[in-house]
Amino acid sequence: MVPSRVEIVSVDDGAAFWDDRSALVSGLGETPPRVPAHFGYDALGSDLFELITELPDYYLTRVEYGLLERNAHEIADLIGCGRIAELGSGSAKKTRLLLSACVDRRTTAYLPIDVSREMLEASGRDLTTELPDLRVQGLWGRYQAGLAWLRDGEAEPVVVAFLGSNLGNATPDERDALLRDIADTLRPGDGFLVSVDLRKPAEVLEACYNDPRDRSAFTRFRLNHLAHLNRRFGADFDPRYFRSRAHYEPENSTVHAHVYATEDQSVTLRELDLALNLRRGDSLNVGLSHKFDRSQFVADVAARGLEPRAQWIDEDWQYGIFLFGR
Repeated sequence: MVPSRVEIVSVDDGAAFWDDRSALVSGLGETPPRVPAHFGYDALGSDLFELITELPDYYLTRVEYGLLERNAHEIADLIGCGRIAELGSGSAKKTRLLLSACVDRRTTAYLPIDVSREMLEASGRDLTTELPDLRVQGLWGRYQAGLAWLRDGEAEPVVVAFLGSNLGNATPDERDALLRDIADTLRPGDGFLVSVDLRKPAEVLEACYNDPRDRSAFTRFRLNHLAHLNRRFGADFDPRYFRSRAHYEPENSTVHAHVYATEDQSVTLRELDLALNLRRGDSLNVGLSHKFDRSQFVADVAARGLEPRAQWIDEDWQYGIFLFGR
């Protein structure tokens, strides 16, 4: 049972977002073919990503958790804590540090936006059990649909949180559109709390985004993209004939995660009337993670009419949480 203080609202026409063919067809037409990131986050993918956060070289979750642990009360004082909407909330493992600081000050409404209904229900159940003064209204759908729901809803002040350095997982065009969408959603008095990973040496990043010798979390997560396409679109990817590897491209400050064909093969996506002919060594891009220049990032967000209010930086790992206000 989901507690009465947890409500799930479908903001994206039920589960129809999984069947959005346009973004998938467009991505598969790129060179190399690309699977849009949200196809990785079905229920299984969300669970697998939690395993990734526990890998020894995957510093992002650990460093962000430390920043929030040290600064949650200061952040709570600055944001006011009435309503917090979070894009791509997942398990809200880190966000609960901030939410705990918020409910110490006042009753708080948390509006997580996620494509996994199961994850929304589970995290909502856990959070409201732990924090009795928290109300959870989960928004089930993609980011854009959740932001549209906020724009069309009540005018009570809101802080949009985008943690987990997830902004870097979008293509440049997607990132620009999403920042514009967030800025258009915020009214005077609202806030934007965002974390980003900053530039650092390639060897640190490639260790972070690949499985260590005795683990398979990244491989399983990336191959689940293909299994998801098999289920949704009648595809016939055989995960046995793909391997996973991520590499960093310093010229565009981006980590690219690929699955590589281990032999020549033809894959059909029956419901899309689409075929992919892959030679051994060909790849599909199943994820990217951009690394930001600190001052340029602040300037880019400020250019959208959002005033920089505060920032909390882990200087050792070059990772930051930034607060902007309308």
